[in-house]
Amino acid sequence: MNIVVVNNFFPPRVGGSAHMSASLAEQYSASGNEVLAITAAYSDAPAEEERDGYRVVRLPAMKMPQLGLSIDFDMTFASVRPGNWRKLFKMLDEFRPDVIHLHGQFFDLSWMVGLYARRRGIPVVVTIHTLLISDKKLYSSVFRMLDAVLVRPILGIIKPRYVILDKLGVDYCVKRYGTSDANSEYFPIAVDTAHFEKPLTKDVREENGIGDGPLIVSLGHVIPLRDRMPLVNAMPAILEKHPDTKVIVVGRVYHDAFVKRAEELGIADKFIVKGAVPKADVPAYFAAADIVTHDLNGGCGTASLEAMLSGTATITSTTLDNYPGIELRNGDNILIVPPDDATAVGEAVIDLLDDPEKRAELAKRQSAMVRDNFGLDVVSDEHLRTFEKLIAESTPKGR
Repeated sequence: MNIVVVNNFFPPRVGGSAHMSASLAEQYSASGNEVLAITAAYSDAPAEEERDGYRVVRLPAMKMPQLGLSIDFDMTFASVRPGNWRKLFKMLDEFRPDVIHLHGQFFDLSWMVGLYARRRGIPVVVTIHTLLISDKKLYSSVFRMLDAVLVRPILGIIKPRYVILDKLGVDYCVKRYGTSDANSEYFPIAVDTAHFEKPLTKDVREENGIGDGPLIVSLGHVIPLRDRMPLVNAMPAILEKHPDTKVIVVGRVYHDAFVKRAEELGIADKFIVKGAVPKADVPAYFAAADIVTHDLNGGCGTASLEAMLSGTATITSTTLDNYPGIELRNGDNILIVPPDDATAVGEAVIDLLDDPEKRAELAKRQSAMVRDNFGLDVVSDEHLRTFEKLIAESTPKGR
C-alpha cells in the first residue's frame, strides 16, 4: 500500500500525537508499505528528509500569534502560505496514495489532504487526538461553535472513517460530529514499546540534584485540560508525610496556574519545571521517578500509558471503561483517582510511597497491561487491516 500520514504536529516537535503519528508511519513502513508523511514546517527541521524508512515533507507554514490567553498553543497553518495547495496536490498525485491517515480533525493540513482525497475517491482515516473542550464557559462556547460551523461541515465533506482512542472521545465525537459504529474504529493509543527498551540517555536525579528522595514526574504539555493543579494542591499533605518529595514537570508550559499556586503554598522549591525535552530522554525521566502523575483532570493519554509501560507506578483519573474492549481493574493494572481531586491524589501518592513493594507490583501489572493492549505493533496491525478493507471498498477517481 501507498500510505500518506498527515499531522501538523510531527517530530522534532514533541507531543503525544506527533510521536504517535511518527511511530505508526515507521511501523507502516516496516510492514512493507510505501509511506509519505506530510507536516508543517517547524523550527530548523529540514523541508524534506528520509527517516525510519519513509519520506517526510514539511510544508511552509504561518505560526499562530500568541495572544496571552490560557488557550494559546503553538500551532502553525500551511493553508495560508502561497503555493502550498498546488505543491501538495502535485506531490500527492505523484505519490498515488491508496489510503490517507489524518491525525487531528481541526488542523488545516488534515482539511487540505482530506479534500484532495475526496476529489480523488481515496479512503481517509482520521484519528481524533484532541477534544475541543474547556472548563471555562467562554472558551467552551467558542469551541462548540468552531466544531459546529467549521470542523463538522468539513468532516462532512471529507467523509473519513474515524479512529477514536477512548470513551471520552467516543462520547465527544457522537455529540459533536455525529459518529457511530458504522463509521468508526475504536483503537487505543499506540505506544512504542521498543523506545523503552533502549539504554537511558541520562541520569535525571543526578542532573537535577535530587538524590534518593521520593520523586514524582509529571510529563506532558501543561494546558488548561492538564493543569497540574490537583498535584500542586495535594503536595502539602504529601510533604507532611514525605518531606523530601520533589516534582519534575516536563513539557511546554502553556498554562502556568500551577506555578503560581505552588508559590502561594510556599512549596515552589519542590517543583522543577524542565520544559519540553527530546523524545529520547522521556524514558530516563520515567526511570528516575517513583511515581508518575499527568492525567489528573480526567482521561489517560499517551504520556500516562508510556509511564506505565516503562515500569513506573502511574496515577490517572480515567474511567474503567475508558478504552472499549480493554479491561481495566483499579488498583490492579491501573490506579485511578477522581478528576480534580487533590485529596485523592495525595492519599494515592502517600500510599504508594509508604509501600515500595505494593508500588513495584502495581508498576509491573500496569506495564504488562499496556504492552499487551497498546503496543505499537498491535495497534499498527489493526490500522493496516482497516486500510486494506477501505481500499477494497473504494473506487479511486482520476488516478
